Amino acid sequence: MNGEARLLAPLVPTRGYFPDFLTPAEGLLGMTDALAALRETPAGRLHEELTRLAAASRPFPSWMREMAEGDTRVLGRLAGILQRYYEAAVAPYWARVQGRIEADRAARGRALLDGGADRLLASLPPMMRWRSPVLECDYPVDRDLHLNGRGLLLLPSYFCRRTPVTFHNPELTPVLVYPVEHPAPRLTPQVAPERSLGRLVGQTRSAILQRIGVGCTTSELARRADVSLASASQHATVLRDAGLLLTLRQGNAVLHTLTPLGAALLRGARSVEEAAYERLT
Repeated sequence: MNGEARLLAPLVPTRGYFPDFLTPAEGLLGMTDALAALRETPAGRLHEELTRLAAASRPFPSWMREMAEGDTRVLGRLAGILQRYYEAAVAPYWARVQGRIEADRAARGRALLDGGADRLLASLPPMMRWRSPVLECDYPVDRDLHLNGRGLLLLPSYFCRRTPVTFHNPELTPVLVYPVEHPAPRLTPQVAPERSLGRLVGQTRSAILQRIGVGCTTSELARRADVSLASASQHATVLRDAGLLLTLRQGNAVLHTLTPLGAALLRGARSVEEAAYERLT
C-alpha cells in the first residue's frame, strides 16, 4: 500500500471492532452517496465510535485524534483517500465483483419466491443457520441482535470473509453483511465487456444492460449507468422493443429485468472479452 492507503489501516483492524460510520446506509446507492454521507457524520458520533476503537486497539495516530475531536477537514481528507483507494483497488475489478453479488441476490430472490422468508433464510451460506424464529450466525464475538419488529437487511459482500458482520450500535437499522461464494481463488483484472457490446448496441445501452443485474427501477438504472432519468427511460424502451428487456410495473415504479435474449447477449460479450484477455496474458 502507498502512504495514503496505510492511513486506513488503523481504522479497519483485521479483527475486532471497526467504526459503523465507515459503512453508511447510503452506500447502497453507490460510492458517491456513501462518501457524501461519511463527510456529514456528526461530530458526536465520530467521537463516540473512534473512542471505542481506541479502547479496542493500539493508540491513535494524530490525524485520527483530530478527527475524533471533530476536525471536519480530516474527515474530508479521509473521504478523499477512500475515493482514491476505491478507484485503484476496487473499480478495476468491479464488474466481476458485482456479477458475483448479483448472482447471490438472484439465488436469494429465487428462494424467497419459491418458499417465502423461511426458504430465503434457510438458503443462506453455511455460517448462518435458520432455526425459526432465530437466525444463528458464526460471529467473532458472542452477541444477540434483537430486531424488535424492524426487519433485517441482508447484504451479500464480496469482501466479507468467513463470518457475517453487523453494526456494533444496536440502535442502527439491523443489517447483516454476509460473504458471497468464491469459486475462484483470486481476482484478475477484467476487460470491460462494454467494449465489444458497445460497438453493437451503443455504449450507453451497453452500460444499461450491464448494470440491470437481477432487476432495477428506472431511477436505479439511471444512477447505476450515470445517465439522466429521461435517458435511462428512453434507452430502456429501445432495449425492451428489441426484446432484450422486460418491464413490469410495481406500484408507482417500473422494474426492468433482462430477457433470456438479453442475458445471452451479455454472456456472449463477456466470453469474447475474457478470451481476448487470456490471449493478452
